[in-house]
Amino acid sequence: MKHLLKMSDLSVQDIQEILDLADKLKYEKKHNIPHPILAGKTLGMIFQKSSTRTRVSFETGMYQLGGSALFLSSRDLQIGRGEPVEDTARVLSRYLDGIMIRTFAQKEVEDLAEYGSIPIINGLTDYAHPCQALADFMTMREYKGDLKGLKFAFVGDGNNMANSLIVGAIKLGMKAVIACPEGYEPEVAEWAKANGDFSIVRKVSEATEGADAVYTDVWASMGQEGEAQERMKVFKDYQVNEENMSVANKDAMVMHCLPAHRGEEITAETFEKHANEIFDEAENRLHVQKAIMVKLMA
Repeated sequence: MKHLLKMSDLSVQDIQEILDLADKLKYEKKHNIPHPILAGKTLGMIFQKSSTRTRVSFETGMYQLGGSALFLSSRDLQIGRGEPVEDTARVLSRYLDGIMIRTFAQKEVEDLAEYGSIPIINGLTDYAHPCQALADFMTMREYKGDLKGLKFAFVGDGNNMANSLIVGAIKLGMKAVIACPEGYEPEVAEWAKANGDFSIVRKVSEATEGADAVYTDVWASMGQEGEAQERMKVFKDYQVNEENMSVANKDAMVMHCLPAHRGEEITAETFEKHANEIFDEAENRLHVQKAIMVKLMA
């Protein structure tokens, strides 16, 4: 494992090792056991999309690991004024020990990895969000133990979260199903059908029936603001609510990568009922990303 670009690049062993290390680092953090594993190391964080959780968790994580993090917005870099990605990659590789990038095009992340000589971490693209997905599986393991054979349901747009979660769920031996409108299927659908127990349904209750974990995300992701009104109409029936959760397993989790739009993809009632799970999930971004950085940069 040289980079973290997308979930499909990871082996089952890679995923298990990241989650096990994240559990260990979380335990040490809770018990005030220092772990300056990356002392003297520097992570560059390139942001072409803004974020709360990504920036704070990576910056805090590097500090707790004994290293330092540099916030680099596209306004601060020559890449924002037309410098080729391959040149930026080669220059930053001379200064830094790793790069985390949060951007639009998956190709930009792949090009950084191709032309740079240091580990590249995908902090989010329009195609994939592997850091969030790994934090989600960490949280599911905390609540459910072994994930093999459990049913995972995703409700809403077949976006970057759906792509990453479906691939991860299949690799970990889960049954995966997505409830989404026609034309909004995840890009990984064909791979998932060929490699595991995966299905696409149009009714939310079909997805949530017998589910052990139910996941949703906003109807319009960052960069899709111009489609928001149209998406409100298309996705109006794709909501995680008490009616749809009534057919899930009694101890089913509800998960959300945040920020949540209460009253749209999830009701306020259902969100608050499962707030502990959702905010454990948010916290685990810190621990799983520390594990990723240790695996790649130590």
